[in-house]
Amino acid sequence: MDILSLVNRGQPKVLDSIDKRPTEGFIWLDFVREEARDWASVIQRIAGITVHEHHVRDSLNPKHPSYADSTQHYEMVIFRGLSPQGTTGHFETRPTVFFLFDNLFVTIRPADSLSIKEVRKRLLQQDCRIPTRPAGLMHLVLSAQVERFMAMREPMAEQLVAWRRDLLDPSHPFDDWMTLMNYGSQLRKMQMVFEEQDEAVTAWRDDTDIEIDDHLSVRLNDLIEHIRRVSRFTADHQHEVESLVNLHFSAVAHRTNEIMRVLTVLSAIFLPLSLIAGIFGMNFDNMPELHYQHAYFFALGGMVFLAIGLLVLFRIKRWF
Repeated sequence: MDILSLVNRGQPKVLDSIDKRPTEGFIWLDFVREEARDWASVIQRIAGITVHEHHVRDSLNPKHPSYADSTQHYEMVIFRGLSPQGTTGHFETRPTVFFLFDNLFVTIRPADSLSIKEVRKRLLQQDCRIPTRPAGLMHLVLSAQVERFMAMREPMAEQLVAWRRDLLDPSHPFDDWMTLMNYGSQLRKMQMVFEEQDEAVTAWRDDTDIEIDDHLSVRLNDLIEHIRRVSRFTADHQHEVESLVNLHFSAVAHRTNEIMRVLTVLSAIFLPLSLIAGIFGMNFDNMPELHYQHAYFFALGGMVFLAIGLLVLFRIKRWF
């Protein structure tokens, strides 16, 4: 458990014991989910408040979706953030759980959470506005988590450009279909996560009993807009992937039709030539044309003239 004291916009301080907490401001207790299964007993000892058993169970569930709930004594927000192992090709999220008491802010998070560590570092270095209430601190953490999602947009767009180039390149047939299909599944998973995030933050903002001033209200609206912006980007990306696959098969079908048209024209040209060659290749004794001195040259000339005539005719009709 990490303890951070925030007092009236002053320098945040790291405490080595909860017993040394100041009487002003509020305290941030940061628990690692895998290491603090009994965190609720710590809250009971410090604040004298019993956390509901269902909320304790939800906080320890690594697969819980984004969600918001409240009781008479505290409010809870679960927000699924991006895993450090998550990439554009393999999307993973884990929940961070926030509990807001009067003068106490509690987080239960994965051990490798980058957003919590980033916010903690910024607070200690005073690189951001120091919040005066737990709700403001929760907004800082949520913003850091959403920013990580927004940072994914550029590599996702670059990946789509690379696939567009590969799918439409006739000289290099595309064969990585499994990766593309998995990418589409990841996009649908991302869309569900963003919708849950939007619902959780919006529900907490609309139903909270905590007084939200104009500054925090603007920040929360901006946070929700960022979530929806990434959600729209993901939805548009899904449509682009589907359109790109359809465009690929349309291009393949077009190339196939072009090849078939050329083969059909060639077949139409050589079919009468084959007929002429077959007629003069019959083994009948009474074929007077075979006894003419220049019959061979006339036959070849006629075949060449017929082939050229058919080519001109097909060209006039724009069949190739």
